[in-house]
Amino acid sequence: MTMPADAASAFDSLRLDAVPDQEALRQVYPLPGDAAVRKQMTELTEQTRRLIGCSSLVLVASVDAEGNCDVSPRGGPAGFVAVLDARTVAIPDATGNKRLDTLQNVVATGRAALLFVIPGRTTTLRLNGRACVSTRPELLSQLTAVGKPPASALVLGIEEVYPHCPKALLRGAVWKPEQWLPVDAQPTSAEVTLAQLRMPELTIADIEQREADALRYRYE
Repeated sequence: MTMPADAASAFDSLRLDAVPDQEALRQVYPLPGDAAVRKQMTELTEQTRRLIGCSSLVLVASVDAEGNCDVSPRGGPAGFVAVLDARTVAIPDATGNKRLDTLQNVVATGRAALLFVIPGRTTTLRLNGRACVSTRPELLSQLTAVGKPPASALVLGIEEVYPHCPKALLRGAVWKPEQWLPVDAQPTSAEVTLAQLRMPELTIADIEQREADALRYRYE
């Protein structure tokens, strides 16, 4: 059920007495340990290069000129993200929904952040920095891990490299199938999409067929 546009939400109530500034926020938490601060770097080491080469999933965070945020997944075989040098990585833009949310944000603000996830591993790797969208042929010809050369690549000029501790993925039992909810306790992808589309003439079968076709022709 969709709320009326002018209806108050729980957020509207909670922000009335929300933490007002960074000083007040810091009073809620102890200071970080020395290692948590010191392990932040401005370029890749041999070890973090290897981690990127092991990753088959990266989450890309971006923001537009008005401050609207977006996080989008990018996936491929391990090593699909190319390390061009110690301060530059490139992500091929594989065929998706063609909304271009992330790429438009990068063009608008020149900033992005990446979170690399490695199957079976509970630590993740964060990169932040300057960003651009490249269509340079000699770059794209190198980025064929997800199929044919992409139409473009998201290039990150690294300003921060930060390996995250494993607590979040451990708490979430991300790599423990025995702790996952059963499939029949979850809405299917088609059920979620049908509810989002709000088009009464469509059926679950219609959406399932669209999804199957999209996967069958995923490189086109």
